[in-house]
Amino acid sequence: MKFGLFYEHQIPRPWHEGAEHKLFQDALAQVELADKLGFDYIWEVEHHFLEEYSHSSAPEVFLAACSQRTKQIRLGHGIVLMPPAYNHPARVAERIATLDLVSNGRVEWGTGESASHMELGGFNVDPKCKREMWEECTRETAKMMIQSPYAGYDGKHFSMPPRNVLPKPLQTPHPPPWVACSSRDSLRYAARYGLGALTFAFVDANEAKFWVEEYYEIFEKECTPLTQRVNPNIAMVSGFSCHQNEETALARGLEGLRFFRFALAHYYYNGSQVPGETDIWKLYKQSKQDPAEARAGIGTPDQVREHLEIMENAGVDQVVFIQQAGMNQHEDICESLELFANKVLPDFKARDAAHTVQKNEKLAEAITTAEARKPTLTSLNETPVVDSYPVLKKKLEEQAVEVVKPEMSDDGEKFLLSIEGGKRQKT
Repeated sequence: MKFGLFYEHQIPRPWHEGAEHKLFQDALAQVELADKLGFDYIWEVEHHFLEEYSHSSAPEVFLAACSQRTKQIRLGHGIVLMPPAYNHPARVAERIATLDLVSNGRVEWGTGESASHMELGGFNVDPKCKREMWEECTRETAKMMIQSPYAGYDGKHFSMPPRNVLPKPLQTPHPPPWVACSSRDSLRYAARYGLGALTFAFVDANEAKFWVEEYYEIFEKECTPLTQRVNPNIAMVSGFSCHQNEETALARGLEGLRFFRFALAHYYYNGSQVPGETDIWKLYKQSKQDPAEARAGIGTPDQVREHLEIMENAGVDQVVFIQQAGMNQHEDICESLELFANKVLPDFKARDAAHTVQKNEKLAEAITTAEARKPTLTSLNETPVVDSYPVLKKKLEEQAVEVVKPEMSDDGEKFLLSIEGGKRQKT
C-alpha cells in the first residue's frame, strides 16, 4: 500500500495579514519533507470561493512549485474540475502536459464534475448537466494529449476545430487518470470507466474491503475506458496525526479532522454562506461534535499501523492523509510525518513492491481487454488550413493592391505591408 498527502489549503478565520502566504509556504515545505521521507503522492484539490474550507483555486501553480522542490513524489490533481466553464478541455490538456514535462513525468490526472452550489453557481454550471460535461470533456481531453493534431469535436457542452494541442505529456499515452468518488455509486462508475477512484467518503476501515472487492469485480468484467489508458487503483482518505503520546496525537489531529468535516457539510449539505462574511470556524466552535467519532489514522505509531493494516488487508492501494486541516500547526504536521516515516512506513514499503507485482499479474488480462475498448480516435482525411487573417487573405486575393485595413497593432501593420510588397493603400 502507498501513501499520499491531501491538501485543501484550509485557513479558518480570523485571517491575519500574511496568513495565506504562510499557509502556502508551509505546505511547500511539508511536501518537500514528504518527498525526502519517502511518501508516494501528494494530492491538491481545485475549489473556488470556498472560504476557510479551501483556498486552493489554482492547483496547477502549486503543483508546479512542488515539482521543482521534489524528486520522486507523484504530483496529483485531486481533482481538476472538468466542466468547460471551469476549465476548457484544451487548457486542461496543455496544463497537465506542461506539468508532466517540468516534473519529469510525475503527474496523476485526477478529474471531477464539481458539486457545491457555491462553485457551480459561481461559474453558471447547470448541476443537471455536470456529469455529462465531465464525461465529454474528460474523454476529449485525453484525446488532445495524444493526437497530432487533435481532430476537433462538435459536442453538446463544448466544441472546437482541429488544432494541435501542445505540448504533449512525457508519460504515454497520458498521465494516469482518476476521478473523485464521494459514494459507492461513484466508485462503480470509476471502475466501469477504468479510472482510479479517489475516494473522499471517509470509508470505515472495516467497510473498505467491500468497496475494493466491488470496484475490481466491475473493472475486470465491465470496464470500457473513458480515456486512452486505464488506471485500476483505489485511494481512500484518512485523518492523520502521529505522536508517541496518544493524548497529544488526539489533541492535534481530531479537531482538524472535525473542522474538515464540518466545513465540508457547510458547503455541500446544510450551510448558508454570506460571501466575505460568514465565519465557519466560529460556527464550528459553537457546534456539538461526536466524541466517539472514528479516529482513523490518529494516534501512536502502533495505533496508526493497526488502522492502516486493516486498509492494506482490504486491498486499498493508497491511503491519503488529511493532515493540513483546521488549525493544525505546521511544526506538528512535520513532526507527525517524520515519526510516521521512521516507525510505520518502512514495513508497508517493504510489502508494497511484491504486492504491486502480484496485482499487475492478476489484472494483466483484464487491462488488455479493457484497453481494447478505449474510445477511438477520429482521423482527419485532410488537415484543414488555418489562415492567420481569413477575411484579409480573401480581400488580398480579390484586390491586388487596395484592401480594407483591419484594426491591428503597429507590428501587424508592418507585417501586412511586408507581405503585400509595400504596395498596400489605405482606404
